[in-house]
Amino acid sequence: MSAPRFDVTVFGATSFVGKLVVDYLLERYGADQRGSDGNLRWAVAGRNRTKLEQLVGERDADVPMVVADAADRIALDAMVADTKVVISTVGPYALYGSELVAAVTEAGIDYCDLTGEPLWVQSMIDRHSDEAVASGARIVPSCGFDSIPSDLGVWFTQAQAQERFGQPCRQIAMRVKVIKGGVSGGTVASGLNAVEEVAKDPSLRKALGNPYSLAPAGQRSGVRQPNVISPTNDTASGSWVAPFIMASVNTKVVHRTHALLGRPWGDDFTYDEAMMTGGGPVGLARATAVTAGLGALAGASAIGPVRRQLQERVLPKPGTGPDAAARESGFFDLRFFGRTADGRTITTKVTGDRDPGYGSTAKMLAETALALRHSRPVPAPVNSDIPSIGFLTPAVALGDALIDRLEENAGLTFSMLD
Repeated sequence: MSAPRFDVTVFGATSFVGKLVVDYLLERYGADQRGSDGNLRWAVAGRNRTKLEQLVGERDADVPMVVADAADRIALDAMVADTKVVISTVGPYALYGSELVAAVTEAGIDYCDLTGEPLWVQSMIDRHSDEAVASGARIVPSCGFDSIPSDLGVWFTQAQAQERFGQPCRQIAMRVKVIKGGVSGGTVASGLNAVEEVAKDPSLRKALGNPYSLAPAGQRSGVRQPNVISPTNDTASGSWVAPFIMASVNTKVVHRTHALLGRPWGDDFTYDEAMMTGGGPVGLARATAVTAGLGALAGASAIGPVRRQLQERVLPKPGTGPDAAARESGFFDLRFFGRTADGRTITTKVTGDRDPGYGSTAKMLAETALALRHSRPVPAPVNSDIPSIGFLTPAVALGDALIDRLEENAGLTFSMLD
């Protein structure tokens, strides 16, 4: 078998986020297959050759194209045989992502995506985990705003606590201090598809509500986790807080990281996420408004006819999203409040310089792929059983190496506040 022609292939390159990934790779690493990242050879892939040609032509870029449909296993097998890493931006992943994961698993190559669909990720883990380990594949889902800042933010906070106190935090609360960004139609479609799945099979609701559902089989339970579902006067941040819409995804990824590391932060480790809304009556009013808005959206989405009307007439359509000005003016500032078993505290910060879901996500996703391409690191040793292949999280797969790339190239910062 001949060596792969490409280091990285962007599958779904004509999707909204796929185009942003392509633009980022062109801007930072070039299209001549000899970019500043050390002879980076990359390709764009998708089901429609005409759209791929338009994508490349509009950018006047000599980037190789690969035609493959998400449902065509023969084409997917050919695509993955010719690359070292696949970036997938094709969602909803529950509808369009499963055959590619199966192909990557069998081929034993590396893969990353930006899914925020934990039910699908759990199904992929259960279906392909053993085979991925046997083939040597590294499959790293959720490498955008879901869930790199949360996963690596906890990783970074625990490293700082270990260095400062000689012990990890038993509690970490992530609080969204400030966030500005838009929503794409692809994200909306993924969220509504998850609602549709639960409506068809109510038993999935339990998995969706279980913070341990992405842990390896046999480890999907543990100490009761905090969960902000209403306006709360938060002791960790000193602010009123409201529910954070991405918490149900991010917390599962963090607990999978903890499980894969061998639970070094303690069997009673707790982690939760919420949005800071400020102090006093104004903060309470904001928290109440956010909670009410999220509740109304969730309630409306749960009703089939209303959900379809929202999708058809109100919410963004797949392939659409915030414009360039909105992406460039967006940003996020996340705070991690940690507490050790003996009561000592630590606070860290993770920031991004673009719209979190799209401008920043595209950079995070691309840099994850390049980090996978460059190395096969094992995270800082906690025990001898830390996996380096199979279904991994950003922190377990790449750890500090990915933090370094994100700070150097992608506009993220990881820092101590106290």
